[in-house]
Amino acid sequence: MYQRVLLVDAATGFYKTKKYGFDRYFGPVDLGIHLAEKYRSLNFGVGIFAGSIFPGSNRMVVTGFSPCWQGYYISSMGGAGLVFNNLGVNMLSLTGRAPVPSVLYLNRNHGEEIEVEVVPVDAEAVWREGRTGVYSLTDRVHGMFASRYEKDPRILATGPAALRTDMGGIMSVPINNGKISYVDTWAGRGGFGSAMVREHGIVAVIYGGTAADEDFRDHKVADEWFKNKYNLRLMQKDLEVTTKYRYDEKFDTGGTFGVNYATMGGRIMAFNYRTIYQTEDERADLHRKFIVGHYLKQFNEETITNRQQATCGEPCAAVCKKMNGAYKKDYEPYQTMGPLCGIFDQRAAEKLNHHCDAMGFDAISGGGVLAWLMDLLESGMLTPEELGVTRAPRWDTASFDLVNDSMHNADLGCELIDAILERRGILDFGEGVRKWSRIHSRAKGTALHDRLVYIAFSRRGWMVPNQYWVSGALAPMAIMGKYYMIYSFDFVPPRTLGRMCAERMKKELILDNLGICRFHRGWAEELLPEVMGSLYDSRERFLRSIDVLASRLNSRNSPIFWESARDIDYLHTFLKRKKEVDNDGRPELGAWLEKFETDRVEAARDFWYETLKGIDESLREFF
Repeated sequence: MYQRVLLVDAATGFYKTKKYGFDRYFGPVDLGIHLAEKYRSLNFGVGIFAGSIFPGSNRMVVTGFSPCWQGYYISSMGGAGLVFNNLGVNMLSLTGRAPVPSVLYLNRNHGEEIEVEVVPVDAEAVWREGRTGVYSLTDRVHGMFASRYEKDPRILATGPAALRTDMGGIMSVPINNGKISYVDTWAGRGGFGSAMVREHGIVAVIYGGTAADEDFRDHKVADEWFKNKYNLRLMQKDLEVTTKYRYDEKFDTGGTFGVNYATMGGRIMAFNYRTIYQTEDERADLHRKFIVGHYLKQFNEETITNRQQATCGEPCAAVCKKMNGAYKKDYEPYQTMGPLCGIFDQRAAEKLNHHCDAMGFDAISGGGVLAWLMDLLESGMLTPEELGVTRAPRWDTASFDLVNDSMHNADLGCELIDAILERRGILDFGEGVRKWSRIHSRAKGTALHDRLVYIAFSRRGWMVPNQYWVSGALAPMAIMGKYYMIYSFDFVPPRTLGRMCAERMKKELILDNLGICRFHRGWAEELLPEVMGSLYDSRERFLRSIDVLASRLNSRNSPIFWESARDIDYLHTFLKRKKEVDNDGRPELGAWLEKFETDRVEAARDFWYETLKGIDESLREFF
């Protein structure tokens, strides 16, 4: 077995193919990181099970140097690997830089040579027309090239955020019988859209073909594996582990949005995390009235009851894409550009999320930044004139109008997005918000980033964390913003937390390096190494390669102790809640809280370093 890589020089359109055996590289992550080191390339790959019988096996995995994180990074999007598999290659490695913004065209018909073209396009003009941004670019590229394909192609598109910030994502939607769907999927985290546009001059990629490999399709063999491990057939086990993402009868809702908000209670985070300073009763009251009584209620009535759900483009029982017409409802984007921005109404959240998506931002980072800027406006640390907007947020919970104030805040969020892209006032996030804050904090004489919750990496790398109020969300891991960490709601001593994050990273790397969606992790991370042994006689070598890959990524870890006061408060209040609300009476938790009461910064530093020790001792490579 080997992996086939198509290397394309965007500057000239020249290309070549290379083969890499299983002796060193098994998938799109370990091979992608190797290519990124060798060529400073941006890599798009699929796992060896793409097109197979296994559900969730068609993720497209993107690897390279992240302009946002400032280190090697891994991002992925659902379903996009299914069409890519028809190119007859495992990976596209993009090098060089097109002299003008261009579209990369890839096609392969009936096993013939892959057609490769780099075609200039006026991206700035296209982004302003029609549906705007990534959606209008998708329409234009489809109109330019779709007639060349025998089967529906797939398109990767970027927006203006990729050109003007370091947090631009890559968007793709399934295309069925020539119809472009609304079910957008994203490789958002890490800002790889910005890398694609700014480093390689490629604003979109269209690909497809008819050269399908003979993928693993034996139901009987697969069912036998599952019966031996779980006493269930493949589809029975998959239905069991994907209950949350489809529909959970225990909570009468489904999807990440529905289940997370239904079970959140006093862990709600809103108004740029200001709720961490509230009492449990205040948070629970906000959750009951604003979320359960309105925001979640709308979602359940409009999406769950009406069964508006879809897949990312591959056959899958999870149907995790929860829709309301043209709007897709995932928890984290509708959290950062929902409660975190002071928005608790679906119409307002749809407006802001759609505009952010159209402009091509990573929604989690974009939403976290918007909430931070709103906080700076509401507190008077910055003025509307300085940020190029016409209003301040309405964040008074006592008099909050769920519909009108939510829409006011959404309108402000849309203004801020436009101000960021047009670089109004003092806004210029071309080199990231962390460097921008450093510059303007000096001018203001106060640390603006003290109100931004983020993980710092290297000199100017940054990442808005995943939206769970847990200690693991700020762990000093080599890659953050993904689930390469533990997001348990339990108190975990920091040294142990570091070890658990390291082990979670290895499990997630199994999934990513095989191109498997983590929503199927309930069986995939345990069973697929066994399948590697059965099909390729490589179980031990594969697991060893995961250890090496994790160690390799960790060797480049450049974590920075929390720069933001709110980061420290985020951890401190989490620990306090564990003791006061969850009644965790463990002496070790009490000892840490005493340290925080004595010197919160020093206690946070100790907690951070203890976590890092656990990470390091778990990810060192021993021979």
